[in-house]
Amino acid sequence: MTAADRPKGVAPPLNVTVNKGPGERQTFRFRLSFRIGRLEDCEVCVNDDYVSRYHAEVVFEDDQWWVLDLGSANGVYLDGQRVARTPVARATTIRLGIYGPELLLEVEPAPVEVIPLPPGSGTTVARYIEHYFGNKKDDTPVGQHTMYVRRAFEHVQTRQKRKYGWIIGGLAVGLAIAAGYAFFAHQQVLKQRAIAQELFYTIKSLDLDLANLERLVADSHSQIGTEEIQKYRARRREMEKSYDQYLATLHVYNPRMSEQQRLVLRVARIFGECELDVPKGFADEVNKYIKKWQGSTRLKNAIQTAKDNGYNISISNEMLAQGLPPQYFYLALQESNFDPYVSGPKTRSGVAKGMWQFMPHTAVRYGLHLGPLADLRRPDPGDDRHHYDRETRAAARYLKDLYSTDAQASGFLVMACYNWGEDQVLPLIRSMPANPRERNFWKLLAHHREQIPQETYDYVFSIVSAAVIGENPRLFGFDFDNPLSQPESDSSMGRALPHWEGLSAGLTLESTSSATFDK
Repeated sequence: MTAADRPKGVAPPLNVTVNKGPGERQTFRFRLSFRIGRLEDCEVCVNDDYVSRYHAEVVFEDDQWWVLDLGSANGVYLDGQRVARTPVARATTIRLGIYGPELLLEVEPAPVEVIPLPPGSGTTVARYIEHYFGNKKDDTPVGQHTMYVRRAFEHVQTRQKRKYGWIIGGLAVGLAIAAGYAFFAHQQVLKQRAIAQELFYTIKSLDLDLANLERLVADSHSQIGTEEIQKYRARRREMEKSYDQYLATLHVYNPRMSEQQRLVLRVARIFGECELDVPKGFADEVNKYIKKWQGSTRLKNAIQTAKDNGYNISISNEMLAQGLPPQYFYLALQESNFDPYVSGPKTRSGVAKGMWQFMPHTAVRYGLHLGPLADLRRPDPGDDRHHYDRETRAAARYLKDLYSTDAQASGFLVMACYNWGEDQVLPLIRSMPANPRERNFWKLLAHHREQIPQETYDYVFSIVSAAVIGENPRLFGFDFDNPLSQPESDSSMGRALPHWEGLSAGLTLESTSSATFDK
């Protein structure tokens, strides 16, 4: 039966192929109308941010398959143009949203009716083909008619060989040019990527110089030094603009990237890691820790505690005053859940105390006074580590010192050093070359992953994942807003610490620096 013989109103089968990603396709076959959308009750379910719940419908009308837009937010596109209604040709490719997934719709052709030749005709046709067009090399005499037919056929063959020889030669040249251009373009991308990486690590080296210059100026109170710092900062801003332009040219933050992937890269950049050096699988690893936070009330409760007491504002201000990202706020969360009275376990170096879990020798080095109960796991009103404002100022200075020395401007290395620097991690870090390109978190993982304590590994990824959530909590299912984005009222900044009354003298609080995600 041919297409013309098909009864009017009977729909030919329609094949729909959904391109879900590299090497991932799914094909459907329909004879009746169907819907395309994100919900599972759609016959073609496409789970993509650009796809509406009920995005489009495909119907058979007027002896033709049609694609109808169901009022979707991002529209249906055909050859780059948005359409409300379009017919399906033999093979039609549509896109759901300007950057959404592609669907290939193919109408199955009607089967062609084969009319058999009369008995014996096949042999007869073959004999005639061999007689007139066969490759005859013998001297068998033939008639004049046969000779003319054979010469005409040879002439046609010669012309076709010349014609298609030129075409094939032209195609070969075109393919060679295209391959050459593709190779050149690839080399240019690699060159731009290398330049961008070099620029990024130059910026980090400048950060180190700037931090050390700030330390010298603070000690000398030099006006000339202050002016030099301003020049350094202006130069850094210009370099960062150039780096951002390279990122745009290289399409690092491309339109097809999910918001969650974008936030992971953004937080890595905030903490001083290069987006272009992010190892494969890093985003997946961060997402595992995000799921742990999602399965717990710990993050929500700790953020609420911080906002109720104005810790988010005071910590942000102290970090910014040191030229550090305010996202180190989440380091205090990982250390103590923002409990200023917490005491850690007793170790050979003493008892860590306070919101930032300072060990005694580090606390003294940064000007904090130890109380009479410094060796006991109980709150001590005479210990500066239990006064969050004093301890936060000391913590910001300590983080800045780590950032500008051992961590070589890598925020992730700062976290690793802070967690367990003096015992195991710091010697590994100090064994690496002292420059930001060769001493960063990616290099530490590449060369020393098996030697890094699991507690430190969990510690870094817990802070990073909490910071990613904090950039857009509602995207991850939390019912609060970014605690660092909206300024609190002035009264919150001056809120006093909770009163000591009601705390038992023998109260023992456990450190949460390696806390599990209890529900």
